[in-house]
Amino acid sequence: MSSNQHFVVMGGGLGAAKLAEALRANDFDGRVTVLAAEEELPYERPPLSKQHLAGTQQLPDFTVDQGSWYRDHHIDLRLGTMATAFDPRAHTVTLPDGSTLSYDKLALATGSRPRNLPIPGAAAPNVYTLRTIGDSDVLAEVLRENRKLVIIGAGWIGLEVAAQARARDVDVTVLEAAQLPLLGALGPEMGRFYADLHRAHGVDLRTGTQVAEIRTEDGIATGVRLADGTEIPAQAVLVAVGAQPNVESALAAGLAVNGGVLVDAALRTSDPDVVAVGDIAEQEHPVLNRPVRVEHWATALNQPAVAARTMLGKPASYDRLPYFFSDQYDVGMEYTGYVGRDDDVRVVVRGDQAEREFVAFWLDQRDRVVAGMNVNVWDVTERIKALILSGEPVDPQRLADPDTPL
Repeated sequence: MSSNQHFVVMGGGLGAAKLAEALRANDFDGRVTVLAAEEELPYERPPLSKQHLAGTQQLPDFTVDQGSWYRDHHIDLRLGTMATAFDPRAHTVTLPDGSTLSYDKLALATGSRPRNLPIPGAAAPNVYTLRTIGDSDVLAEVLRENRKLVIIGAGWIGLEVAAQARARDVDVTVLEAAQLPLLGALGPEMGRFYADLHRAHGVDLRTGTQVAEIRTEDGIATGVRLADGTEIPAQAVLVAVGAQPNVESALAAGLAVNGGVLVDAALRTSDPDVVAVGDIAEQEHPVLNRPVRVEHWATALNQPAVAARTMLGKPASYDRLPYFFSDQYDVGMEYTGYVGRDDDVRVVVRGDQAEREFVAFWLDQRDRVVAGMNVNVWDVTERIKALILSGEPVDPQRLADPDTPL
């Protein structure tokens, strides 16, 4: 492609860094500008609630590329520069100072932000969220200094932080509006598994609860009051009620947006000169044959290679199955596949849940495997993936039998 072309990436996380890498790997010799809101070099986020919070990894351990890589590959990385808008007709991006930057192709990798909790007391200084390295640093200090933590939300972030807090012998109460943790992500069977896991480690997990307010004294949070009047004391509160995709600039620019920015199999948006990757990309998945938006590390890691080819006018299709992982206490898991919230599925388990060593499979009404989760069982992801991609019905009894090879 012509060295006169200018490609701009809005975003500064893993997806943005991998997009810059992929453009150079595909021999694009034009200008590449990456606009990163944070002051740090692009980094991976999973360690923020895991290894970094535990103190076993520091930022350089999960920084994607060092500054020298951007210089050596002539990437104009602008830290602390969050693009405020873009104009598809003019092919310009607006910078914080009001100036504009022209582009030939644009990649949106704007990620997501923690959802707010619109209740009294949520703005107190000892009420926290977790999204950035700064958030993780602050939270690590909170866990060292405080003995009573209330976590609002029993999703992945809330539960992973709960596990880290219990490792420091912090008293942890987790409040969840649904009847089980991770209900939307995993369904009731595996939701019960994680509920039992956390209660076994001393977490006061309360489900089916509605939080009315965060109680404060002199502006500092001192506890949480539930809708039924119950009060739970706290020295710190973590709000972990999900993420909000940063799609405002795409919406204002007139791109097609639903829950996320709508993209085709090639990750192309409704504007042919704009692609989207990561948390914000709601893709018409060519294998699953449905719109899919996945807010997990593997998406930001793998989608950019396809998006880069699309920007370069090369044939490309993102057909990887969704994948994510979580580490809580002595339980590690990997999940492959996709189950919608309203899908009619059943769960078949191979192994021993009591021993926390098993594989769970989600089967549709035709007994086809649509997702699988291995818990403390390793090196089976490719076999789970093969079962899903085969599209063939399986015998549930044989699937549940550990002596039957997958």
